[in-house]
Amino acid sequence: RSACGRRRGGLAWLGGEAELRLVLGLLAEAAAGPAPSFFWVGLTRNASACTDTGQPLRGFSWEGAGGGATPREVPAALGRWAKEPVRSCITARCAGLHLAAAAPDGRPSWGWKE
Repeated sequence: RSACGRRRGGLAWLGGEAELRLVLGLLAEAAAGPAPSFFWVGLTRNASACTDTGQPLRGFSWEGAGGGATPREVPAALGRWAKEPVRSCITARCAGLHLAAAAPDGRPSWGWKE
């Protein structure tokens, strides 16, 4: 959050598929290469929160942004994990957006990764 603030930016969260497609497109352009890229977009899990495999974000939540309330429900479409997070209830963790080479249809291949 402080790194974004120093650059006059702020953290945001993804509330649906339209926002996800927009962010994926922007990040794919910024990465502009065949190698995988990894971006932290504000997903965290507190030390007191457990990994929850029944939830799309596996117990992670969006770091608060702009003083607004983050969405409580996460669409299933946002629950794609490139690698499942370690199951834990005692360690604070962050997760980021992993972009791989584009799929044959030209869409970025993506998933969350701890």
